Amino acid sequence: MKYLILSIVLINVSVYAQNAQIKEAQSIFEKGNSQAAITILNKTEYMILNAPDEDKSDFYFLKGNVLKDLATKDIDAANNFTLASQAYQDVMLYENESGKYKYSVKAGAALKQMKSNLVNGAMNDFKAGKFKESAEKSFKVYLFDKKDTLNLYNAAAASVNAEDYDSAIKYYEQLKKINFSGKGIVYYATNKKTKEEDTFISPKARQSAIDAGLYEKPRTESVPSKKIEVNKNLAYSYLEKKDFAKAETTYNSILEIDPNCVDAYVNLAYLKLELKKALTEEISALGTSPKEMQQYDKLNAKKDDIARSAIPYLKKALLIEPKNESVAKTLLGVYRSLDMTAEYNSLKAGM
Repeated sequence: MKYLILSIVLINVSVYAQNAQIKEAQSIFEKGNSQAAITILNKTEYMILNAPDEDKSDFYFLKGNVLKDLATKDIDAANNFTLASQAYQDVMLYENESGKYKYSVKAGAALKQMKSNLVNGAMNDFKAGKFKESAEKSFKVYLFDKKDTLNLYNAAAASVNAEDYDSAIKYYEQLKKINFSGKGIVYYATNKKTKEEDTFISPKARQSAIDAGLYEKPRTESVPSKKIEVNKNLAYSYLEKKDFAKAETTYNSILEIDPNCVDAYVNLAYLKLELKKALTEEISALGTSPKEMQQYDKLNAKKDDIARSAIPYLKKALLIEPKNESVAKTLLGVYRSLDMTAEYNSLKAGM
């Protein structure tokens, strides 16, 4: 009995301390110091584990609000967005378990608002040239709502611009895995105040904004499939990582979608010529010993075979675009390097 009484006393003390800490965090948060508030909540969180579901709901709703405020102020926005999302989801979880719905509606609304804020933040970062930050925010939004695959696409595009090719490859490969196309319809309207076009998730949402007097000049645009663009950027990222095998596979994937894609043929030729360049450098480093001269002959023959393998791609590109001077010049260079005089003269005469 003595131990039971002691246990009850300890629990009561813990609950009192926890409530006092939450009230302190709430007070500090209301005064505008979210950073200090989250520090208190993080230190107190272990005490909430054995609390009633209703108390947990109070705690996590406050935590979500504090983290949301930090994210809105662009303080470690992507990370705080994720943590706030988890806190709000915990609110709904505990309220479902207790059957007492105090904050669920507000938590759901906060989640939608945060997603919108982070998407806008990612767009603003991209426009400002802060590509790494933009990619991070877009990817966090995607993790929160995987049905909205456009955010994964935006994360991939921003990663390419940031020259973060490892992330770009990861995101583009994921887009291919989920068979992303990006094809659809975008609903625009002009903001009367900013004079800038904004997008809406549906015609109904746009009409509501127009009826409220906030927007005008509605415009609807059909968006074509982005599958070729996804593969082009993925192949480019592989090229930048010197992964020529995967780059070649990806360019061939483009040709399966569009057999007349000139860029794919040109880049396949470029890829072969890059391999030739690497062999040329290896040959230049050889000495004059009998063994090295033997190696020279083998590498030189291999170099010519690689250069020769670029020809069909360049000829196909010229067949599609006969007046493409850049492709013609590249092909002339290959013919010259292989001493293919007849082919060189024939192409030269037709230019």
